[in-house]
Amino acid sequence: MTLRETLDRYKWWLLAVPLVLGAAYWAIIQRMVANWYLDDNYSHGFLIPFIAGWFVWRDWDLLKETVVKPSNWGIPVILLGLAQLVFAWLGTELFNMRLSLIVVLAGCVLYLFGTGVFKRLRLPLAYLILMVPLPYIIYDAMAFPLKLFVAKVSVGTLKTMGYAVWREGNIIAFPNIVLEVADACSGLRSLVSLIALAVTLAFLMLKSPWTRWLLVLSSIPFAVLTNILRVVATGVLARHFGRAAAEGFFHEFAGLAVFAMAMVFLGGTCFLLKLWEKRREA
Repeated sequence: MTLRETLDRYKWWLLAVPLVLGAAYWAIIQRMVANWYLDDNYSHGFLIPFIAGWFVWRDWDLLKETVVKPSNWGIPVILLGLAQLVFAWLGTELFNMRLSLIVVLAGCVLYLFGTGVFKRLRLPLAYLILMVPLPYIIYDAMAFPLKLFVAKVSVGTLKTMGYAVWREGNIIAFPNIVLEVADACSGLRSLVSLIALAVTLAFLMLKSPWTRWLLVLSSIPFAVLTNILRVVATGVLARHFGRAAAEGFFHEFAGLAVFAMAMVFLGGTCFLLKLWEKRREA
């Protein structure tokens, strides 16, 4: 029996699965959506479920003809997800509570439809992980060294350009003004969104696994590089025009501009990798 036939025959029974999961995880999902809305670092979370759904729709012609063979291996996966939920709830640990939803969902797919369907749904299921906000302790642990690196390279660049500037940690000091490299300038905020975009581009435009991985990994230096340019540009303007030039509209505009620049770099890299794949095929 194919997946399409299974959905037609058992659609009312299968509809109970998302309803039960939605009811069980309603409070967790509601709080996660609020996190997307309130925290700019994870505002891309609103798009992740839709993109995952698009991955399913893109492969629907092949997916619907996949043979369904329910697998009992889904049961331990479901139990693992539920255990993850319980222990995370006892420890009030939001990350694992949210992540357990994806684990349970993956287990349900494996148990109800089997390995064939599960293999075709691995990408959208794994992609959903990107919508789960990182624990703040991990985020801060990653952001702090990035801030120091961005500050160090930015100061080195400004000195090369002839500016009198010195650095103390993530503080950049000019003779007339002192600036701080904040979390927003570390590159981590744009990195999370850029990785989500890179994964989408990789599976949309590229075929080879290693070119896909190369594109996704390239988002890391692009995010850091563009934020270094942001700090340098902010420092130059602040040095000549004062603190007002480094705050307010320009600061917000610069954040959008560096992300747009990183997207251009990412798109250009994807284009070059696509050309390489075509030449290799030829």
